[in-house]
Amino acid sequence: MSTTILAPIVLTVLGIIFGIVLAVASKVFAVEKDPREEAIGEILPGANCGGCGYPGCGGYAASVVKGIAPVNACAPGGAELAKKIGEIMGVTVEEGARKIAQVKCTGGGHDKTRYDYVGLSSCLGISRVSSGPLMCSYGCLGGGDCVAVCKFDAIAVVDGVAKVDFDKCVACGACVDACPKHIIEIVPLNAKKYTELLCSSHDKGPAVRAACDNGCIGCKICVKACPKEGAITVENFLATINYDICIGCGLCSRACPRQLITVDGKVLPPKPKKEEPKKEAAPAAAPAEAPKAAEAAPAAPAAEAPKAE
Repeated sequence: MSTTILAPIVLTVLGIIFGIVLAVASKVFAVEKDPREEAIGEILPGANCGGCGYPGCGGYAASVVKGIAPVNACAPGGAELAKKIGEIMGVTVEEGARKIAQVKCTGGGHDKTRYDYVGLSSCLGISRVSSGPLMCSYGCLGGGDCVAVCKFDAIAVVDGVAKVDFDKCVACGACVDACPKHIIEIVPLNAKKYTELLCSSHDKGPAVRAACDNGCIGCKICVKACPKEGAITVENFLATINYDICIGCGLCSRACPRQLITVDGKVLPPKPKKEEPKKEAAPAAAPAEAPKAAEAAPAAPAAEAPKAE
């Protein structure tokens, strides 16, 4: 039999043998998969964003079943998905506040630059050139690295500053990791009214005034105006809101001299001062009575009668 005919026959036989071996091995050494893992995997959004901290949706489902991951770690799925996973796992899920990404910069210093940048439109690239052209070393560079990594189209660069679309944001954290300036953070939306203090600068007041039109100068006026102790604090020349305590009253926004703090996206006007009621003029005092005429002086001594001559 010629070699040209024998070779294909041998390869075919070997292929069949190896196929049978692999089929048997897959059955013998098969790892049983928990049906709960498959059930969770089917209801996950499939975004594979990594916001849960695990390698994709499959990795998250496996970790939940093993008891490693919490049932409410999927940001895109939100509270509804957490409830469904909780039902599969037979646990009760506590409802928490929805979270969103917050870019802590208003762009108030974008017209104050140290040099003209010409190069790649990338925040990482821009930051490599003397920390960027802005006088404020904490400002958003507007290169769009956060936009590029967002899988939900929830962030865009508007007028040179990254802005978050709260309706689309799922708090996956991809933008947080992508920002070379580290000015994006995940915050809860548990206040009655959403209060923002969009500044990251730790510079002293004079430097902030020179670099930004409305940056925080650490004056602590907002702290004094806040009725809830600890809801807003100033540390290292920067005010920070504690969303676990903040009630969204807006008094800090009204008091801020830099018009930096917003409530539901708006700077509230200063609180009008209470006018003190005018005091009625006191009635004019009656003119002092003229002093009574001095008591009559004692009568002059009577003239002596002329002596008789």
